[in-house]
Amino acid sequence: MVNYRIVVFLFLLLTSSCNVGPQPISYGSDGCHFCSMTIVDRQHAAEIVTDKGKVFKFDSSECMMNHLKDIDIKQVAYFLVNDYNQPGELINATKATYLISNRIPSPMGEFLTAFKTEQAAVDALLTYEGDLLTWDQLKLRFQL
Repeated sequence: MVNYRIVVFLFLLLTSSCNVGPQPISYGSDGCHFCSMTIVDRQHAAEIVTDKGKVFKFDSSECMMNHLKDIDIKQVAYFLVNDYNQPGELINATKATYLISNRIPSPMGEFLTAFKTEQAAVDALLTYEGDLLTWDQLKLRFQL
């Protein structure tokens, strides 16, 4: 006779382990996959998820971009960055607008900040000055 609890447990284990999606960043305890710093900045953190479900967390967008040089980008299912105006909220990095401004420091010193909308980035540009970039322009800047 088969123990149904074991069968149910194994089924749940298999179905949950195949889930491909973002994971929350545990600020103050998760470490950056690229530079190993503890992730504490809720406005600049980033994350990628591979198509096999492996999650890499970063303390900044620039660490994520530098890590992308070492992997096959075609295997990434999600590129995520924190929205500067909604600390801790991960947004689609490919749709974000980026501001490089010496007046908004980021953890690794690139002064790179992501915004959910172009309008939010333009508003920040008027206050902080700098240069706006799209995802494609950001990839070129990091030579991807």
